[in-house]
Amino acid sequence: MILILCTGNSCRSHMAEGVLKHALGPGHKVASAGSKPAGYVHPLAIKALAEIGIDISSNTSKHLDTFLDRDVETVITVCGNADQACPVFPGQMHRHHYPFDDPAHATGSEEERMTVFRRVRDEILRVFRAYADGRLDQRGARD
Repeated sequence: MILILCTGNSCRSHMAEGVLKHALGPGHKVASAGSKPAGYVHPLAIKALAEIGIDISSNTSKHLDTFLDRDVETVITVCGNADQACPVFPGQMHRHHYPFDDPAHATGSEEERMTVFRRVRDEILRVFRAYADGRLDQRGARD
């Protein structure tokens, strides 16, 4: 399993989870969690991904402790706080850190905030599509 961690598990980690699931396709387990979960998935994160055809509307905000007894092979943190608070998971072989601005802190009208969500979404798209391509290339090399 690939686990994507953020502090609040409301925006960045869910967008990254959605993008990575979409890019890797079926057969890959991807989840997200937070060190201090907000308890909801931000509606503008859901909207930003829906604009590119990825549905995260059924995602839920979860604490990282939920995954301590699972087979987590890779942990990816997407904010500095999660990187510092990240435990080592049993069986964990890889850890990556890709920091992104927190769009939840955006201010202004809904359209102004959506501009920030779209920018962060597009940054996440670039990083996680490249990450997925690398994993798929490695897998193909082993087959």
